[in-house]
Amino acid sequence: MDFRQRALHALCCPSPEEKVALTRSLHACAATLLIASEALPEPADLPGRPARPELRAHLDVPKRSPFTPQGLAALLHAVAHIEFNAINLALDAVWRFAGMPPAYYLDWLRVAAEEAEHFSLLRDLLHSMGFAYGDFAAHTGLWDMVHKTRHDITARMALVPRTLEARGLDATPPMQAKLRRVGSPYALRAVEILSVILHEEIGHVAIGNHWYRWLCARDNLEPVAHYAVLTKAYDAPRLRAPFNTADRKRAGFSDAELAALQL
Repeated sequence: MDFRQRALHALCCPSPEEKVALTRSLHACAATLLIASEALPEPADLPGRPARPELRAHLDVPKRSPFTPQGLAALLHAVAHIEFNAINLALDAVWRFAGMPPAYYLDWLRVAAEEAEHFSLLRDLLHSMGFAYGDFAAHTGLWDMVHKTRHDITARMALVPRTLEARGLDATPPMQAKLRRVGSPYALRAVEILSVILHEEIGHVAIGNHWYRWLCARDNLEPVAHYAVLTKAYDAPRLRAPFNTADRKRAGFSDAELAALQL
């Protein structure tokens, strides 16, 4: 199998452990593989995922206080689920869209490998607490937008990495502050893991920004104006303050884009 076929194979894998292993293996040998230029047929029932966790609508997932052991585990499970979905979305970006420059595929495979590491760190922390991935209900929000943008690579770059994933830049520092107040060894270890995730997610959002602007330049589109068109066309969630402006700037958002967030 070539590069993109192997990414699709990893995406289809239902086992989190095997998906992580396949992603790491592909990333390790990526430079030696050919990248197919043609479109690949889409399998049914993407992505591959385990029977658990139970998936519910976002508002149907119960909220718990992280100041209890069960609540802390539920919070970390929610973040682990986001990271598991982030592996899938990066792999989907690799296999689905034909005809992009080689750097695009290498960028998104690196994202997948880093998301696999994030998921593994959180899964291991849950295990040390006596829980497993799948023990709590989870929601499908991130993959829903991946599915909606499956026929439009520009919309995908606009609305997944630089919209939904960028919300992680805003949400992580307040989450870390709350976990520091919890103060348990597990909570403080979670703060450390979230620092790793935040640092690397800045790079992931930057990759989304880079390829969104590349696509806009290719198609003679103005990035800020076209982003407004795409958010309406695909019913993207309206982003609300507060925003982590410093890290959004590090991720490549322009002053005009940051100003548009405040409207």
